[in-house]
Amino acid sequence: MLTATFWGLVGGAALLVGALLGLYAHASNRAIGIVMAFGSGVLISAVAFELTEEAFQSGGTLPVVVGLVSGSLVFFFGDWLIDRRGGHRRKSPTGTPQQGAGAMALVLGALLDGIPESAAIGVSILSGGEVGIAMVAAVFLSNVPESMSASAGLQRAGRSTRQVLGLWLTVTVVSGVAAGAGYVLLQGASPTVVAGIQTFAAGAIITMLADTMIPEATEHAGRLVGLVTMIGFALAFLLSALG
Repeated sequence: MLTATFWGLVGGAALLVGALLGLYAHASNRAIGIVMAFGSGVLISAVAFELTEEAFQSGGTLPVVVGLVSGSLVFFFGDWLIDRRGGHRRKSPTGTPQQGAGAMALVLGALLDGIPESAAIGVSILSGGEVGIAMVAAVFLSNVPESMSASAGLQRAGRSTRQVLGLWLTVTVVSGVAAGAGYVLLQGASPTVVAGIQTFAAGAIITMLADTMIPEATEHAGRLVGLVTMIGFALAFLLSALG
Protein backbone atom coordinates (compact mmCIF):
# COMPACT_ATOMS: atom_id res chain seq x y z
CA MET A 1 0.00 0.00 0.00
CA LEU A 2 2.74 2.45 0.96
CA THR A 3 4.51 1.86 -2.35
CA ALA A 4 1.33 2.52 -4.32
CA THR A 5 0.56 5.63 -2.25
CA PHE A 6 4.09 6.94 -2.73
CA TRP A 7 3.99 6.59 -6.50
CA GLY A 8 0.50 8.09 -6.58
CA LEU A 9 1.92 11.10 -4.73
CA VAL A 10 4.81 11.27 -7.21
CA GLY A 11 2.36 11.40 -10.10
CA GLY A 12 0.21 13.92 -8.26
CA ALA A 13 3.21 16.08 -7.33
CA ALA A 14 3.54 16.88 -11.02
CA LEU A 15 0.40 18.99 -10.54
CA LEU A 16 2.30 21.21 -8.11
CA VAL A 17 5.26 21.41 -10.49
CA GLY A 18 2.97 22.41 -13.33
CA ALA A 19 1.15 24.91 -11.12
CA LEU A 20 4.40 26.65 -10.19
CA LEU A 21 5.40 26.79 -13.85
CA GLY A 22 1.99 28.16 -14.81
CA LEU A 23 2.10 30.82 -12.09
CA TYR A 24 5.69 31.95 -12.45
CA ALA A 25 7.14 30.85 -15.81
CA HIS A 26 4.66 32.95 -17.83
CA ALA A 27 4.84 30.59 -20.79
CA SER A 28 2.85 31.51 -23.88
CA ASN A 29 -0.48 29.82 -24.55
CA ARG A 30 1.09 28.21 -27.61
CA ALA A 31 3.90 26.68 -25.54
CA ILE A 32 1.38 25.39 -22.99
CA GLY A 33 -0.68 23.85 -25.79
CA ILE A 34 2.36 22.05 -27.18
CA VAL A 35 3.24 20.65 -23.75
CA MET A 36 -0.37 19.52 -23.29
CA ALA A 37 -0.26 17.74 -26.66
CA PHE A 38 2.92 15.91 -25.68
CA GLY A 39 1.38 14.86 -22.35
CA SER A 40 -1.72 13.64 -24.16
CA GLY A 41 0.35 11.41 -26.42
CA VAL A 42 2.21 9.96 -23.45
CA LEU A 43 -1.05 9.19 -21.67
CA ILE A 44 -2.63 7.59 -24.75
CA SER A 45 0.28 5.18 -24.92
CA ALA A 46 0.03 4.29 -21.24
CA VAL A 47 -3.73 3.72 -21.49
CA ALA A 48 -3.31 1.46 -24.52
CA PHE A 49 -0.37 -0.67 -23.38
CA GLU A 50 -0.12 -0.37 -19.59
CA LEU A 51 -3.85 -0.64 -18.91
CA THR A 52 -6.00 -1.93 -21.78
CA GLU A 53 -3.63 -4.48 -23.33
CA GLU A 54 -2.62 -5.80 -19.91
CA ALA A 55 -6.27 -6.07 -18.89
CA PHE A 56 -7.15 -7.97 -22.05
CA GLN A 57 -4.34 -10.45 -21.54
CA SER A 58 -5.34 -11.17 -17.95
CA GLY A 59 -9.11 -10.84 -18.03
CA GLY A 60 -10.30 -11.30 -21.59
CA THR A 61 -12.79 -9.37 -23.71
CA LEU A 62 -15.77 -8.85 -21.40
CA PRO A 63 -14.10 -6.89 -18.55
CA VAL A 64 -12.27 -4.76 -21.11
CA VAL A 65 -15.48 -3.78 -22.87
CA VAL A 66 -17.45 -3.26 -19.65
CA GLY A 67 -14.61 -1.33 -18.03
CA LEU A 68 -13.97 1.00 -20.96
CA VAL A 69 -17.63 1.81 -21.49
CA SER A 70 -18.47 2.30 -17.81
CA GLY A 71 -15.36 4.40 -17.13
CA SER A 72 -16.13 6.62 -20.09
CA LEU A 73 -19.78 7.06 -19.09
CA VAL A 74 -18.94 7.89 -15.47
CA PHE A 75 -16.43 10.52 -16.54
CA PHE A 76 -18.78 11.91 -19.19
CA PHE A 77 -21.67 12.46 -16.79
CA GLY A 78 -19.41 13.67 -13.98
CA ASP A 79 -17.81 16.15 -16.35
CA TRP A 80 -21.24 17.29 -17.55
CA LEU A 81 -22.37 18.00 -14.00
CA ILE A 82 -19.16 19.88 -13.23
CA ASP A 83 -19.48 21.91 -16.44
CA ARG A 84 -22.95 23.04 -15.33
CA ARG A 85 -21.48 24.31 -12.05
CA GLY A 86 -18.87 26.41 -13.82
CA GLY A 87 -15.96 24.01 -14.20
CA HIS A 88 -16.01 23.91 -18.01
CA ARG A 89 -12.71 24.40 -19.82
CA ARG A 90 -10.90 24.15 -16.50
CA LYS A 91 -7.61 23.47 -18.31
CA SER A 92 -7.74 26.67 -20.35
CA PRO A 93 -4.78 29.04 -19.83
CA THR A 94 -6.82 32.09 -20.88
CA GLY A 95 -8.75 32.45 -17.62
CA THR A 96 -11.88 33.88 -19.21
CA PRO A 97 -14.13 30.77 -18.95
CA GLN A 98 -13.13 30.29 -15.32
CA GLN A 99 -14.08 33.72 -14.00
CA GLY A 100 -17.54 32.53 -12.98
CA ALA A 101 -16.46 29.09 -11.86
CA GLY A 102 -17.01 28.18 -8.25
CA ALA A 103 -14.06 26.87 -6.26
CA MET A 104 -15.84 23.59 -5.57
CA ALA A 105 -16.48 23.01 -9.28
CA LEU A 106 -12.81 23.50 -10.04
CA VAL A 107 -11.75 21.17 -7.22
CA LEU A 108 -14.22 18.49 -8.31
CA GLY A 109 -13.09 18.88 -11.91
CA ALA A 110 -9.45 18.44 -10.95
CA LEU A 111 -10.30 15.38 -8.87
CA LEU A 112 -12.40 13.90 -11.66
CA ASP A 113 -9.46 14.27 -14.04
CA GLY A 114 -6.80 13.02 -11.62
CA ILE A 115 -8.31 10.14 -9.67
CA PRO A 116 -8.55 7.61 -12.56
CA GLU A 117 -4.88 8.20 -13.41
CA SER A 118 -3.78 7.68 -9.80
CA ALA A 119 -5.96 4.62 -9.30
CA ALA A 120 -4.38 3.20 -12.44
CA ILE A 121 -0.95 3.46 -10.79
CA GLY A 122 -2.11 1.42 -7.82
CA VAL A 123 -3.73 -1.19 -10.04
CA SER A 124 -0.63 -1.43 -12.23
CA ILE A 125 1.46 -2.31 -9.16
CA LEU A 126 -1.11 -4.90 -8.10
CA SER A 127 -1.25 -6.57 -11.51
CA GLY A 128 2.47 -6.47 -12.24
CA GLY A 129 3.96 -6.92 -8.78
CA GLU A 130 6.03 -3.75 -9.13
CA VAL A 131 5.47 -0.15 -10.07
CA GLY A 132 4.70 0.46 -13.73
CA ILE A 133 7.33 3.09 -14.49
CA ALA A 134 5.75 3.87 -17.85
CA MET A 135 2.40 4.47 -16.15
CA VAL A 136 3.89 6.75 -13.48
CA ALA A 137 5.88 8.63 -16.13
CA ALA A 138 2.76 9.05 -18.26
CA VAL A 139 0.73 10.42 -15.35
CA PHE A 140 3.57 12.74 -14.33
CA LEU A 141 4.17 14.07 -17.84
CA SER A 142 0.47 14.62 -18.46
CA ASN A 143 -0.18 16.25 -15.08
CA VAL A 144 2.45 18.95 -15.57
CA PRO A 145 0.79 20.59 -18.60
CA GLU A 146 -2.69 20.04 -17.15
CA SER A 147 -2.02 22.09 -14.03
CA MET A 148 0.31 24.46 -15.87
CA SER A 149 -2.47 25.46 -18.22
CA ALA A 150 -5.22 25.53 -15.60
CA SER A 151 -3.10 27.50 -13.10
CA ALA A 152 -2.26 30.17 -15.67
CA GLY A 153 -5.98 30.48 -16.40
CA LEU A 154 -6.95 30.59 -12.75
CA GLN A 155 -4.40 33.34 -12.11
CA ARG A 156 -5.76 35.40 -15.00
CA ALA A 157 -9.27 34.82 -13.64
CA GLY A 158 -8.27 36.46 -10.35
CA ARG A 159 -7.51 33.46 -8.15
CA SER A 160 -4.74 34.01 -5.61
CA THR A 161 -1.53 32.00 -5.64
CA ARG A 162 -2.54 30.45 -2.31
CA GLN A 163 -5.89 29.32 -3.73
CA VAL A 164 -4.32 27.82 -6.83
CA LEU A 165 -1.58 25.95 -4.96
CA GLY A 166 -4.11 24.82 -2.33
CA LEU A 167 -6.25 23.32 -5.09
CA TRP A 168 -3.38 21.27 -6.52
CA LEU A 169 -2.08 20.25 -3.10
CA THR A 170 -5.52 18.83 -2.32
CA VAL A 171 -5.58 16.90 -5.58
CA THR A 172 -2.02 15.62 -4.98
CA VAL A 173 -2.98 14.19 -1.58
CA VAL A 174 -6.13 12.61 -2.98
CA SER A 175 -4.06 11.13 -5.83
CA GLY A 176 -1.82 9.35 -3.33
CA VAL A 177 -4.85 8.05 -1.45
CA ALA A 178 -6.48 6.88 -4.69
CA ALA A 179 -3.36 4.96 -5.72
CA GLY A 180 -3.13 3.31 -2.29
CA ALA A 181 -6.84 2.50 -2.32
CA GLY A 182 -6.61 1.02 -5.81
CA TYR A 183 -3.96 -1.34 -4.49
CA VAL A 184 -5.53 -2.27 -1.14
CA LEU A 185 -9.13 -2.74 -2.25
CA LEU A 186 -8.18 -5.09 -5.05
CA GLN A 187 -5.77 -7.35 -3.21
CA GLY A 188 -7.00 -10.89 -3.65
CA ALA A 189 -9.44 -9.88 -6.38
CA SER A 190 -9.79 -12.08 -9.45
CA PRO A 191 -7.94 -11.15 -12.67
CA THR A 192 -11.31 -10.37 -14.24
CA VAL A 193 -12.15 -7.77 -11.59
CA VAL A 194 -8.68 -6.20 -11.76
CA ALA A 195 -8.95 -6.05 -15.55
CA GLY A 196 -12.32 -4.33 -15.26
CA ILE A 197 -10.91 -1.68 -12.90
CA GLN A 198 -7.90 -1.13 -15.15
CA THR A 199 -10.08 -0.48 -18.16
CA PHE A 200 -12.56 1.59 -16.12
CA ALA A 201 -9.65 3.95 -15.42
CA ALA A 202 -8.60 3.73 -19.08
CA GLY A 203 -12.07 4.65 -20.31
CA ALA A 204 -12.24 7.65 -18.01
CA ILE A 205 -8.76 8.83 -19.06
CA ILE A 206 -9.52 8.50 -22.79
CA THR A 207 -12.72 10.51 -22.39
CA MET A 208 -10.88 13.17 -20.39
CA LEU A 209 -8.22 13.48 -23.08
CA ALA A 210 -10.75 13.88 -25.88
CA ASP A 211 -13.01 16.19 -23.90
CA THR A 212 -10.57 18.53 -22.17
CA MET A 213 -6.85 18.18 -22.86
CA ILE A 214 -6.64 17.74 -26.63
CA PRO A 215 -9.24 20.43 -27.49
CA GLU A 216 -7.42 22.95 -25.29
CA ALA A 217 -4.07 21.95 -26.81
CA THR A 218 -5.45 22.33 -30.34
CA GLU A 219 -6.97 25.73 -29.61
CA HIS A 220 -3.68 27.15 -28.37
CA ALA A 221 -1.06 25.25 -30.41
CA GLY A 222 -2.91 24.69 -33.68
CA ARG A 223 -1.74 22.20 -36.30
CA LEU A 224 1.36 21.20 -34.34
CA VAL A 225 -0.79 19.28 -31.86
CA GLY A 226 -1.11 16.16 -34.00
CA LEU A 227 2.63 15.91 -34.56
CA VAL A 228 3.56 16.59 -30.93
CA THR A 229 0.95 14.13 -29.65
CA MET A 230 2.46 11.44 -31.90
CA ILE A 231 5.95 12.21 -30.53
CA GLY A 232 4.68 11.84 -26.95
CA PHE A 233 2.98 8.57 -27.84
CA ALA A 234 6.08 7.19 -29.58
CA LEU A 235 8.46 8.05 -26.73
CA ALA A 236 6.12 6.59 -24.12
CA PHE A 237 5.66 3.42 -26.15
CA LEU A 238 9.41 2.95 -26.46
CA LEU A 239 9.80 3.55 -22.71
CA SER A 240 7.23 0.83 -22.04
CA ALA A 241 8.56 -1.62 -24.65
CA LEU A 242 12.22 -1.26 -23.71
CA GLY A 243 11.54 -1.19 -19.97
